[in-house]
Amino acid sequence: MLFEQEVRIPLDRVGVLLGKEGSVKNQIEKLCDVKLEVDGKNGDVKIICKKNIEKADPFKAVEIVKAIGRGFSPDRALKLLNEDHTLEIIDLREYAGKSEDSLFRIKGRIIGLKGKARRVIEELTDVEIAVYGHTVSIIGNLEGVRMANEAVRMLAIGKSHNSVYNMLQKYRAKAKLEKYKLWEREYD
Repeated sequence: MLFEQEVRIPLDRVGVLLGKEGSVKNQIEKLCDVKLEVDGKNGDVKIICKKNIEKADPFKAVEIVKAIGRGFSPDRALKLLNEDHTLEIIDLREYAGKSEDSLFRIKGRIIGLKGKARRVIEELTDVEIAVYGHTVSIIGNLEGVRMANEAVRMLAIGKSHNSVYNMLQKYRAKAKLEKYKLWEREYD
């Protein structure tokens, strides 16, 4: 079965996708068993898989290309190869409308002073976050991505950083308790 999908990434991210002497592109092709055709003039990337889709991983290749296009480093984007990791992209224009000032303010709230807000969300939910252009992208396991998504959306609508951090602390405590209960059941 033939798989072919095209993804457009910003022109300033094409060099990151290619890597030094094509190293990143080659790595993605090898790990996902696909071929990438990159158009450096308009940012179009074609992901092609001519093999059995069950033996290759073209869907992960699409996510990795999107992640690099949305501001992640190749190393962080390659975490999507982990079977339980996913990519979520939040368009901040939903919250800022057409106002560039509002978009700038919202991005500032999500990043925080010296990157603190982003770092706290990443640590409490065990995800990776990239703020690029008009989007916030998140890589991690489903539950972590869901909680980080909620935290980003709360900050985007103007909730206080403290209320977001408290919500995430409660989530983390609950997750630890669930993990402990699961571990306890295994040894009963």
